[in-house]
Amino acid sequence: MDFAFDRTHHDRQGNRRADEEWRKDPTLRVLVLGGEHVATVDGPALRWLAPADAPEGEWILLGEHEGVTHVAVIVGRVPKELAPVSLRILAPLLSGPELSLAIHAVGIARWIAGHSYCSRCGEYLSVESSGHLLRCHACGTDHFPRTDPAVIMLITDEDDRALLARNPRWPEGRFSTLAGFVEPGESLEDAVRREVDEEVGIQVGEVRYAASQPWPFPASLMLGFFGRATTTDIHVDADEIAQAAWFTRDELVELGEREEIVLPPPHVSISRWLIEQWAGREIPGAWS
Repeated sequence: MDFAFDRTHHDRQGNRRADEEWRKDPTLRVLVLGGEHVATVDGPALRWLAPADAPEGEWILLGEHEGVTHVAVIVGRVPKELAPVSLRILAPLLSGPELSLAIHAVGIARWIAGHSYCSRCGEYLSVESSGHLLRCHACGTDHFPRTDPAVIMLITDEDDRALLARNPRWPEGRFSTLAGFVEPGESLEDAVRREVDEEVGIQVGEVRYAASQPWPFPASLMLGFFGRATTTDIHVDADEIAQAAWFTRDELVELGEREEIVLPPPHVSISRWLIEQWAGREIPGAWS
């Protein structure tokens, strides 16, 4: 695994969502979650319960993996005895299949939590299709899970230096790639160019897709790109970006070794993956 949530490992079995026959499956195992916290065992693994041991809550059909049907039950707060841990913290410690199931569960749970009322008429929505549809019985509108596309990009110049930046809320020395949400009527490539221009005043020409990462905190799909700058003078916007700079590979390694710069944690964010793909090696230093 190069970064967390890099691909789906389970069969989502959308054709089973229309009824609840899956509740009778003898292989059924249940994950308890509240917000972005999931139940765990005493170690880096999810805790799967038998249906009879699961608390009351909204059930979500996740699908099948290796002959076992997995579901999640949404509660207000995961009980302490089930050792709740934030999925953000747990992500680098879990196996690919467990991450695949957990990201699906948390994404659906957070969508349901944030969409209680119909955006058309204001009436209460009911959860249907095994957690994958919210229906308004007052006006007949169906609401489907929301995903907000966002671009995240590593920009390089003609000298093959990488552009990294620091958010104003971050401490000194913490850097990452640039990122931003795609606007209506905008292509992904144009979103990359616009965000870089707005945040650091750099013009970007060629844009090349790299990889994607679902990020349900709360509802994003991160679309990773490499881009080539046509200008190099930096002018930070002082709103979303406090500091930005160009780095060579050697400079980034040396600064990391001296702990003068820290990057996103490895095996979690696609941002770190983009940087290390460009660098061709692991970079020391990561924030916790």
